[in-house]
Amino acid sequence: GTGAGGSIVSEICRQLIGHGPRTRVLVERSEAALFEIHGQLAQRAADTAVVPLLVDITSSVRMEAVLRDYRPEIVIHAAAYKHLPLMEAHPIEAIENNALGTACLADACVAAGVETFVALSTDKAVYPSSVRGASKLVAERFLQALGPASGRRFVVVRFGNVLGSSGSAVPVFPERLRRRLPGA
Repeated sequence: GTGAGGSIVSEICRQLIGHGPRTRVLVERSEAALFEIHGQLAQRAADTAVVPLLVDITSSVRMEAVLRDYRPEIVIHAAAYKHLPLMEAHPIEAIENNALGTACLADACVAAGVETFVALSTDKAVYPSSVRGASKLVAERFLQALGPASGRRFVVVRFGNVLGSSGSAVPVFPERLRRRLPGA
């Protein structure tokens, strides 16, 4: 899975331990997050190979090599920028990572013969009012078009604020309330 150091993909990987996948490939660009999740999973999954790869999904050459080398049946794609104020301040990066990175990864998955591509998206993609929402909606639309054209299975799952996940807005609300700031 991409974005393997994030809370959702790392939990999916933990849940898969009992289902006996031969290999779990963890793709993450944050060295600290990759080190942490690899250490946790390697201890729990003695019968499964856990491969940590420090890769940025926007590197199409590198992702093509990863897919060619490991030939996954399923790709769970969660690598994304998700902090709303930062994405408003850095729209180019949001679009490059969330929309173009997803498109490049999906194209590489088709070329590599990946059977199923599961992309994690956001409720912010419904009638987007932010750069993040718009970038995720573009990614969703690309996947919706690519699925039928490629004969591969593309699935998009939208999440709202997930309690306890990294980047969730939920912990921000009590502080905003305490300080009597808008948006709480």
